[in-house]
Amino acid sequence: RYFVLDFETGILQYFVNEQSKSQKPRGALSLAGAIISPSDEAPHMLVVYSANGEMYKLRAADAKEKQYWITQLRSCAKHHTEGNSKSISSSRSRSSSLLPPGTVNSASPSGQKHVNQSGPTVVTITHHKSPAAARRVKSQRSGQLHEVREIMSQVEGQQKNLVQAIEALPSSGPLSALDQDLLLLKATSAATLSCLGECLTLLQQSMHQVGQHHSRSLSSEGILGWPGPKSHSTEQLKNGALSSLSSASTSITWAIVPSAAQDGQTLQPSTEHSSSELILVEDEMTDTEDNEEEDLGVMDDQRSVILHLISQLKLGMDLTRVVLPTFILEKRSLLEMYANFMAHPDLFLSIAAGATAEDRIIAFVEYYLTAFHEGRKGAVAKKPYNPIIGETFHCSWDVPADRVKPCRSHGASAPAREPGPEPPAGYKLSFVAEQVSHHPPVSCFYCECREKRMCVNAHVWTKSKFMGMSIGVSMVGEGVLHLLEHEEEYVFTLPSAYARSILTIPWVELGGKVSINCARTGYSATVTFHTKPFYGGKVHRVTAEVKHNPTNTIVCKAQGEWNGTLEFTYSNGETKVIDTTKLPVTRKKIRPIAKQGPLESRRLWQHVTNSLKEGNIDAATEHKHRLEERQRAEERQRAALTTPWKPKYFAKEGDSWLYLSPLWKT
Repeated sequence: RYFVLDFETGILQYFVNEQSKSQKPRGALSLAGAIISPSDEAPHMLVVYSANGEMYKLRAADAKEKQYWITQLRSCAKHHTEGNSKSISSSRSRSSSLLPPGTVNSASPSGQKHVNQSGPTVVTITHHKSPAAARRVKSQRSGQLHEVREIMSQVEGQQKNLVQAIEALPSSGPLSALDQDLLLLKATSAATLSCLGECLTLLQQSMHQVGQHHSRSLSSEGILGWPGPKSHSTEQLKNGALSSLSSASTSITWAIVPSAAQDGQTLQPSTEHSSSELILVEDEMTDTEDNEEEDLGVMDDQRSVILHLISQLKLGMDLTRVVLPTFILEKRSLLEMYANFMAHPDLFLSIAAGATAEDRIIAFVEYYLTAFHEGRKGAVAKKPYNPIIGETFHCSWDVPADRVKPCRSHGASAPAREPGPEPPAGYKLSFVAEQVSHHPPVSCFYCECREKRMCVNAHVWTKSKFMGMSIGVSMVGEGVLHLLEHEEEYVFTLPSAYARSILTIPWVELGGKVSINCARTGYSATVTFHTKPFYGGKVHRVTAEVKHNPTNTIVCKAQGEWNGTLEFTYSNGETKVIDTTKLPVTRKKIRPIAKQGPLESRRLWQHVTNSLKEGNIDAATEHKHRLEERQRAEERQRAALTTPWKPKYFAKEGDSWLYLSPLWKT
């Protein structure tokens, strides 16, 4: 079939072929209020659910074409849905129209987009209902859903009045605006409205979907259709201050890792920053810090602060500029957290020791799966400090040579060692991280071992969203592991993370599917971090599969818990069990604070860290506030001089950030 998307009218039409496009279309679908979802029913498939009950199943020629059509269809649907909602005059303060989930910002297509998808093997199209049945469904159910929307709008107004009445109370006295029961009432009423909005979206989708396909499309999208009640305190949140909590809060983002640096959270030393600091390895000492984190308890004063925040949030809200309490801070910077992912440097260095390409990617997967339990400090739901622009972190590890052992060969037999110089007695693994960007907030890190001729370069920025009683964080970016001796590059991504049960005892779990690919060897791995089901199921579960793509052969499978026991099964039937809790942690070497530069993490955050260790939350808040004010002043100075920030160790190349002196250049 030949499809035409008319962006101006918001109509998706199809014809028998391109030659018949001047004739009457075989079918047409209005995209106003439509939902466009990817589908795993067939390769490169997407499904368009119209508001009138019809469904088109489309299959593109490849993944790129599929994503292109999803983007354009969603953009068109969003444009016409919002246009319809604006055209409806209403006495209410806002429209409660149903927005299509999964809409994305994209450039509007100019004119019409034509794609010839001839051949039955490329495109299939089916109708969920006949047009007559669709009209009957629309007449029977659209009126009912309209009544539901009307009632929800009324309830939203009542909830807004309730919140305003509570906040109008005095801040102290027998009945104050900070009374715990009233705060709980605000939080639960807002959460209830958000959940009802989600249910309304599910009802609309149930008119178009059946059976298992319904659940698949929901799990693949996960974005709620009803915008939910708009917080009347939005401006207050954007300004980054809650007057009633100013002494107990700081402008940070609550996420597993920071979702963004704050506006103006930049810091430039008074001296020139372009000259590189001299990092003396001789000054490094074994790290003696033992910043173990305790779970967040259910202390009454802490709950009051969290309840006050939750009562002003809505589902899907970006948490970048929401004021959050200091007591949820970890005693380390995000940049140091990335360094802690290298807590098992012997496993990392063993990747290059693999005799075959199969051995090396399996060794990489083994290292990857064992890196998160120490980097994330288990499942404690606290967050590192948001790095400020220009902040750096340096450290290294000394690894005895006898601990770097190649994994046993699972593929071809390993070649005999050729005569040559004896391997060194030990290896030095060096690490540097830097916050290179403010908008978006991008952290980069680079780690290398010259003796092994291997290095990894990565850039990550995070986005967090409020999800009712949870907070979700997406880690955007990628890393590349270079094995220069084998001329191999392994491109990998990172999972999302979720803070659950934020009103009781918060805990963290990882979720999502990540990939590891080596184009040269044809090997790839898929790692899936499974989130706990609502009913039953295990927590922290992970599965992985390593495949040789040219032969479509699975050479290794893994399953277990990323912070517990992992079991690997190889193609020859052998198995291997790794208990992450019993793996030896190699302490990093770091220079004393007195010998660190002014923008190095430990020195920069030392007063906040010390105050948190002492349990003095007010002092920690004050120190962080001073740091933020200093950053804002220097940001304004740079803006006045129109001087862009120039990172010290990394440079942007295309969509990536690369270390200035990587091993592959030197």
